[in-house]
Amino acid sequence: MTATAPEMLVGASTEFLKRFSPFNRMEADALEFLAERAVLAFHPKGREILTPEMGQPTHFHIVQRGQVQARQSGPTSVTDYTLMTLGPGECFPIGAISAQRPSTNAYVAIEDSFVFQIPAEDFLTLMQMSPVFHLFCTQYIASLLNQSRQQLQTTFSQRAAEQQTMTTLLGQLVKTDPVFVAPDATIRSALEKMAERHIGCIVIVDGERRPVGILTQSDLLPRVVLPGIDLTRPISDVMTQAPHVMSATASAYDAALDMATHGVRHLLVIDSEERLKGVVSERDLFTLQRISLRQIRASIEGAADIEALKGASRDIRQLALNLIAQGIGAEQLTQFISALNDVLTRRIIDIAVGKHKLYGVDYAWLAFGSEGRHEQTLSSDQDNGIIFEIPEGGDGAALKQRLMAFAGDVNDDLAACGFPLCKGGIMARNADLCLTLDEWKGRFGDWIREPDPQALLNASIFFDFRVLCGNERLGDQLRGWLNRSARSNTAFLRMMAANALQVAPPLGRIRDFVVEDDGTIDLKKFGTRLFVDAARILALRAEVNSSSTVQRLRQAGAKIGIAAEELAALIDGFHFIQLLRLRSQHLDTEHDAPGDNRIDPDDLNELDRRILKEAFRQARKLQLRLKLDYQL
Repeated sequence: MTATAPEMLVGASTEFLKRFSPFNRMEADALEFLAERAVLAFHPKGREILTPEMGQPTHFHIVQRGQVQARQSGPTSVTDYTLMTLGPGECFPIGAISAQRPSTNAYVAIEDSFVFQIPAEDFLTLMQMSPVFHLFCTQYIASLLNQSRQQLQTTFSQRAAEQQTMTTLLGQLVKTDPVFVAPDATIRSALEKMAERHIGCIVIVDGERRPVGILTQSDLLPRVVLPGIDLTRPISDVMTQAPHVMSATASAYDAALDMATHGVRHLLVIDSEERLKGVVSERDLFTLQRISLRQIRASIEGAADIEALKGASRDIRQLALNLIAQGIGAEQLTQFISALNDVLTRRIIDIAVGKHKLYGVDYAWLAFGSEGRHEQTLSSDQDNGIIFEIPEGGDGAALKQRLMAFAGDVNDDLAACGFPLCKGGIMARNADLCLTLDEWKGRFGDWIREPDPQALLNASIFFDFRVLCGNERLGDQLRGWLNRSARSNTAFLRMMAANALQVAPPLGRIRDFVVEDDGTIDLKKFGTRLFVDAARILALRAEVNSSSTVQRLRQAGAKIGIAAEELAALIDGFHFIQLLRLRSQHLDTEHDAPGDNRIDPDDLNELDRRILKEAFRQARKLQLRLKLDYQL
């Protein structure tokens, strides 16, 4: 039973479509084209709307009312993983109709449903007419994420319309022409130009105007004044070579992260031909945010005691929340939080090293878990350990006692700065986690050879490690040994995969989401963990050294042949769940507070609900890959 939209529903269908992405952003002529050709079809409960056996799809479908279940064809064990329920505003089969091939899914009405349908040839015409629709069909989840970020930025700009955000392009921040000299210019002429223009630095460029060096005011005292350098010598003798440069298309956030990571105060902005376009300083970025990077870095680097570092910790948290409000992406945001927390932790360690007189001791401070993956949120507790080497003829037991006493102070100081002590005791003060390289290898080896449930749990925490401070060579040696040992033990990897599959994405067969009794979803336990666990297994299998989930997916995925588009969708899904976690973590709660990772799906807007559903679907696809790879 059908009724043509032009006759009965053009007005109503247009209004309906405008409620959902991407139709709400579609060009007016394209939306009119769609509405005029849409035919509303009724499908009673249980009817198959489209199956692979029907061949190449003849129509594109948009659910108007009711629910349609998508189920991938194949063995029951596989299809259980690919169930997906589509509700109003959702459409199918995008991939099959775009590629003009049979659908790999069967679409069945699971309740009486009304579904718009347009002919396949009109779908292809619409793709050509509308850049918005084309982007939606080719980069489904990325398109939705971009729209969600735009919504967030719009909300922020309504609160602070006069401010530029950290997503501003560097090219837009450069307001004046750069001041530069050639490498053979004298130091005197360069200084005169700095004084004349009232600037804090001068750039040295080659004949093609490409930056080759920089001299800042802070360089003058140690390099020019104190050594009594002859001012007639060329500026190249005292400049900093290979200065930090960044493309004009990079964002202010990218610049802030680079400055925070490398401890520099100026970045040279270059155009597409690598020619100097301008200079961006920390001061330029300060106007974009209430709490400046400079204030935070300066307070951390200059802190003489833990009391001073407590304030810096609160500022990191406030700055992160400002960036969330400005629509910064989850990957950039978690890197930013990790970079500043690393600076804070290293300062705490430096203070403790001095107190315990550990200069010259060969050790490495390890970060595990989310900190080890560079994925700290605003609610992370401590997970850390130590690797150390016993000098020839040294007393190992005495050295270990000294390191444990030192670690105890670091753990307490981190707790004072807002990083709670680990309830599970995963801290360097614990004798079991202050080990030599051979002892760590022995422990990891035991877990790989006998992967009982506790060993698998340990592997999921401790295999995500990185050296945060100290001798990085010790960490590199442990990582190399671990990768070789795990890769050669397929039984262990299979057990890891089985363990990872014990938690399924909370997608419902009837309702969109499976929620707990209080109506919420734990996005750490049932969201990011699914990606993290799978990425770890892929990385061990492909001998990837990175501990970051995204880098593991990118590097291991490329090695084992996962398509780039599939990888991009997986990573987008992971990032969106991370972003929702960060949004739910508020300034007025402490680290690791109850409910920090929980959201009520009913509190999300329609767009974010759709993206979350798609993100869980990506987690399910990743789990399906493990299931097939290890025959589970």
